[in-house]
Amino acid sequence: MFRNQYDTDVTTWSPAGRLFQVEYAMEAVKQGSAAIGLRSKTHVVLASVNKANSELSSHQKKIFKVDDHIGVAIAGLTADGRVLSRYMRSECINYSYSYESKLPVGRLVVQLADKAQVCTQRSWKRPYGVGLLVGGLDESGAHLYYNCPSGNYFEYQAFAIGSRSQAAKTYMERKFETFAESSRENLIKDALFALRETLQGEKLTSTICTVAVVGIGEAFHILDKETVQALINEFEIAGEEAPANEAAPEDQGGDAQPGGDVQPGAADQGPADEGVAPMDI
Repeated sequence: MFRNQYDTDVTTWSPAGRLFQVEYAMEAVKQGSAAIGLRSKTHVVLASVNKANSELSSHQKKIFKVDDHIGVAIAGLTADGRVLSRYMRSECINYSYSYESKLPVGRLVVQLADKAQVCTQRSWKRPYGVGLLVGGLDESGAHLYYNCPSGNYFEYQAFAIGSRSQAAKTYMERKFETFAESSRENLIKDALFALRETLQGEKLTSTICTVAVVGIGEAFHILDKETVQALINEFEIAGEEAPANEAAPEDQGGDAQPGGDVQPGAADQGPADEGVAPMDI
């Protein structure tokens, strides 16, 4: 992407019908650390890569608890993700106080999308440069949504965002038909395998990843490093190889999204590990 006369503010349309500032925000999501979400009928698993940008610093938190039944994983500008997760937390508290019940996941996602969309219509604002995977459980079952900086939102069985996320998508596209009936342990296993695909050969350890779970009878919580490392070791000892390691077809195609909506700037994702934006910490 290059600077042009139509990207000076978010309300300027190009002759091709594009809003470049929104597309730039979506590009920030592609440059962030990878985040993955999977759901079955009873559980939702969120996982993220959280590398530190220096050996002397700690990593930025990529998964946030919103309520006992909702959590979120982010990719992109971490500060924006922190602000939006705090907004979501506030909405859940207000709903619980008013109605003495849990806020439905779908309603919260719509409110979040509306908040993001307003930033694409005001010249004195900028779009949020963060993508959010919202996982939760309510009376209608387990849900996984992706909220885009453009204000669009989509529900998925499994999805990945961030740098090199296409490798994880390829793995999940091959196995998603089994996710609905998967157990909690198998869902975590698939999440770790998909996360490993984004590392391009680097060894997966508990120090560079975070895994969180929510399900029936299980409040949203982040697994401790010892538990995650034990799971990684167990799968490696078993000698299981992720199916994504097999020869993949050259044309992987795009991700099917409900409703057939087209997101602005839906260009093919290129290598995002070079020239990574400063927000990718």
